[in-house]
Amino acid sequence: MISMFLVGTLALLAVLTRAGVAVLERRYPAQGQAINVEGATINLVDIGPRDSEKPPLLLLHGASSNLEAMRRPLGDLLARRHRVLLVDRPGHGWSPRLRPEDSTPAAQARMLDEALARLGVGQVVLVVHSWSGALGLRMALDFPDRVAGLVMLAPVAYPWRGGVGRYNEAVTAPVVGPLLAHTITLPLGLALMAPGARGVFAPQAMPDDFVDRTATPLLLRPREFIANARDLVTLKQAVIEQAPRYGEIKVPVTIVAGEADRTVYTDIHARPLAQVVPHSRLIVLPELGHMVQNAVPELVAGEVDRIVAAVATADAVAP
Repeated sequence: MISMFLVGTLALLAVLTRAGVAVLERRYPAQGQAINVEGATINLVDIGPRDSEKPPLLLLHGASSNLEAMRRPLGDLLARRHRVLLVDRPGHGWSPRLRPEDSTPAAQARMLDEALARLGVGQVVLVVHSWSGALGLRMALDFPDRVAGLVMLAPVAYPWRGGVGRYNEAVTAPVVGPLLAHTITLPLGLALMAPGARGVFAPQAMPDDFVDRTATPLLLRPREFIANARDLVTLKQAVIEQAPRYGEIKVPVTIVAGEADRTVYTDIHARPLAQVVPHSRLIVLPELGHMVQNAVPELVAGEVDRIVAAVATADAVAP
């Protein structure tokens, strides 16, 4: 009797999840253009003026989010002076990925490089947040001709003590993971999403409309939730493998981090990174939390302008 009740409950939750996904996708429809690459389709939004004398900016969001998390206020602010490319990372938002193994920075760097080539874009300045710190570093290592500079916001760069949460680990397990993702993740996530986001913003206050404005509930769709969990579960080993190469990066790098960040600790990531990357500049603000692009967008925009100017100067004096 209990087993029949459990099966019936899970079936009902699965039906409700399918209906909920349909509602979410109507509320937050895809924007931009779809670019097919090996293993994924990249959703890209292209805003701002076209200026062939300056490299475009490629903005990359972190975990548990999509391109809208980088669009306002930072992307819109930068688009006043620069061409800005915003993408949903493979597996997130409206960029479905086909293979579970493509969760690593190396795999996603390859996909983004291919997408830029298909778009006809040459060098870019990367503006990366959190999880995508590892991705931006990997792009600079594997595709040095693609990356002209890096602006890193609370970046992940090194392994850390502990894991990434038991629920994320459970969702990546065979059988159990898809069962969780297709039944309880959406209703549970809707209840916990706003409190969780407020914790990531701390000590800054989260804007009241942040969750809705950034289409964050799209994360609760089963395929995206599994992809996000796999990104997190495989990240530590990925940075262990790539960290010894950081000294090879030759482009200018600016790192902006907060002393009060309790999501990606500055002492574990930003400070050690600044010590090994040759042309790096580190800015640590005492009261700043994890959401750098929301808390100090003007400061970030100024650092982006500085990197773009440095790239232009280097190009002008190059033989």
